[in-house]
Amino acid sequence: MPTRRFADGEVVMGRWPGSVLYYEVQVASYDDVSHLYTVKYKDGTELALKESDIRLPSSFKHRKSQSSSSSPSRRSTSRSRSRSPGRPAKGRRRSSSQSREHRDDKKKTIQETNLALLVLVVFKPDENNTRRYNGEPDSTERNDTSCIALEQKLKSDLEIERVLEQYGLRPRKEEKKKEEIYSEKKIFETIKTIEKTPSKTKELEFGGRIGSFVLIFFLPATVFYLLLMCKQDDPSLLNFPPPLPALESLWEATVFGVFLLWFVLQALFYLLPIGKVVEGLPLSDGRRLHYRINGFYAFILTAAVIGTLLYFKFELHYLYDHFMQFAVSAAVFSMGLSIYLYIRSLKAPEEELAPSGNSGYFVYDFFTGHELNPRIGSFDLKYFCELRPGLIGWVVINLAMLLAEMKIHNQSMPSLSMILVNCFQLLYVVDALWNEEAILTTMDITHDGFGFMLAFGDLVWVPFVYSLQAFYLVGHPIAISWPVAAAITILNCIGYYIFRSANSQKNNFRRNPGDPKLAYLKFIPTATGKGLLVTGWWGFVRHPNYLGDIIMALAWSLPCGFNHVLPYFYVIYFICLLVHREARDEHHCKQKYGLAWERYCQHVPYRIFPYIY
Repeated sequence: MPTRRFADGEVVMGRWPGSVLYYEVQVASYDDVSHLYTVKYKDGTELALKESDIRLPSSFKHRKSQSSSSSPSRRSTSRSRSRSPGRPAKGRRRSSSQSREHRDDKKKTIQETNLALLVLVVFKPDENNTRRYNGEPDSTERNDTSCIALEQKLKSDLEIERVLEQYGLRPRKEEKKKEEIYSEKKIFETIKTIEKTPSKTKELEFGGRIGSFVLIFFLPATVFYLLLMCKQDDPSLLNFPPPLPALESLWEATVFGVFLLWFVLQALFYLLPIGKVVEGLPLSDGRRLHYRINGFYAFILTAAVIGTLLYFKFELHYLYDHFMQFAVSAAVFSMGLSIYLYIRSLKAPEEELAPSGNSGYFVYDFFTGHELNPRIGSFDLKYFCELRPGLIGWVVINLAMLLAEMKIHNQSMPSLSMILVNCFQLLYVVDALWNEEAILTTMDITHDGFGFMLAFGDLVWVPFVYSLQAFYLVGHPIAISWPVAAAITILNCIGYYIFRSANSQKNNFRRNPGDPKLAYLKFIPTATGKGLLVTGWWGFVRHPNYLGDIIMALAWSLPCGFNHVLPYFYVIYFICLLVHREARDEHHCKQKYGLAWERYCQHVPYRIFPYIY
């Protein structure tokens, strides 16, 4: 076995990966299996280095110290030796040859150092990394490709410089300038060009092209199946397939017109000059898009409109009577919107394409979204659809189901189960709209393009699947006692507390890690300059916000009783969705944080469910 050379706590010089530069580091530990040293830089960054990348500080002392230690007699002999008048040319030739070699070495050192510095500046993680949002990892794939392209370009330029130098084809004045620095302007122009060049999506998700093609048809079929089952007297899973309605009954022009009116109304509320305007995270070209935060105001205005309609005796349970037609209208609209988004993305600049939807495969890019932030002027289509029509529509649908239950069953008051479902889900929507700014750091906004997946999810899946419990209770009323209602309420409050406090803890730490109120939190520093929390909620499990989500989803389904599995579809779906997201986060975080993520996983072994998963 190889012996260990450097001890723990020893101060040495460590080479930064991908460069020729060495920095002062302290040895933290040594792995006998991988034979790697864990070293800590002065800024807190911890990396694993091979022994060949570590040197003693004494090896970096200037050679001048060696010449100064030579014997005095030798120095005096050298000084006393005079040049013979008979050989001045030889002495000059030797002097010019030595100076030329010295100049060549100096130039080579400057050029290689500038190259290393360039790679370090471009690819060394920075505190202001643009992908530092809620759990969103970086993609190292693009960095590797850009680094190789940059090195090849600069090295080819260096070869040209050396040929010109060898044959004396450069003017002396230009040569003098080249000795000082290797074209700083050209370097940063190269950086700019490379950063604007998008990389192709290589890691395909959702089963790749075949999986994406299947999901385009499977998702709408799932929504229609769930709604048809809820309409049955016995919505058992054994009663498959449910009786299919006539095709002509699924479409009604009036219903489609109402849906369009709803979409336009929310668009008008979005365009109102109320609410603050904030900047999003930096894009690949350095730009920051502006977003108006007025989702909560739009919700208040929508409530006023709905209240006005009810005051003038508008029958809101019209939504329940034509629920399937509304779902079909929303699906048709989302498909048309997706086609428009893909066609316009073909003309979008390269730097505006989504990193996750630039595979070059039509079906996959259509499904995941080819363009990152499609806009019509200042109207951001993806940001608008993320919270407005679907999420606010979810609350309106729940209210319509409550009124339909009262009318169908001749009740003066809605059932306790229906009240709980409406209140729990109303709290969830209001929380999302109140904290609207937080969505700007999610993967939906910063990473995923706007295609069929998000269009269908925002406009169809959210309003028509998330309201499944309320729709179920209209045809299958469940009576629960007050003690049971109180227990379910406590469960929902626990889930909401975990969800909100975990997100707030993370957001506050990211915004101001030095806040004295957060002094009790411990974290692991990473090479990106961001810390990984190992105490608080994020030291309990790796994704406590997902845990809170699942607990709330269970509380939403419990008022529906246990006669059928159908109301619990949302819980099953939500668990599968979050497990998929968690696996995706794990993969990207491992790429982004490297050794620091492995240490974090050792501190926090459970992902979502403590002591289980």
